[in-house]
Amino acid sequence: MQQAIPTAKPAGLLRPALALFIALSVITGLIYPLITTGVAKLAFPHQASGSLIKRNGQVIGSSLIGQPFSSPGYFWGRPSATSPMPDNAASSGGSNLGPANPDLTQAAKDRIAALKAADPANTAPVPVDLVTASASGLDPQISPAAADYQIARVARARKLPEDAVRKLVEQYTKAGAWMGLLGDATVNVLELNLALDKVSAAGH
Repeated sequence: MQQAIPTAKPAGLLRPALALFIALSVITGLIYPLITTGVAKLAFPHQASGSLIKRNGQVIGSSLIGQPFSSPGYFWGRPSATSPMPDNAASSGGSNLGPANPDLTQAAKDRIAALKAADPANTAPVPVDLVTASASGLDPQISPAAADYQIARVARARKLPEDAVRKLVEQYTKAGAWMGLLGDATVNVLELNLALDKVSAAGH
């Protein structure tokens, strides 16, 4: 006569399953994050703290998140479509407007008009990253071409020689992400504008 295979009772399976759940929760949800955060703060303290930028001991921003600038004496960053305000880190995202949407075309035209109004003598083509928002809406950098387009306006507004402003742009231009081979060169707008403030405060 064939004997029935004994089956485990549900109550007998509950305890080891619960113990495994608690153990993995502690390891992956508490111990591992604490270890990785501690190592990151020791090895990369600036990056682990959010790449914060301070002036006179106060945090004024992050090198990873763009800020809106509209004064002619500052370099302007890439447009942001975040809501309810530009460069809102709590609401990262793009406009989600398709290329055939007339609102997208009108937004680009408005941005071109604002750039032209701020520098009517500039007849150079407007770089695309100055009139189009990114998918995140938080880009802190612009292309070297976008920075170069604004040099004359910024120099005139600050009464600085164009060569001095151009040297600052070159100083804050960073190569591609990996050994200069991958990724395009970029200019961090906030860092560049802070450097401009220092030069202006020092009397050129």
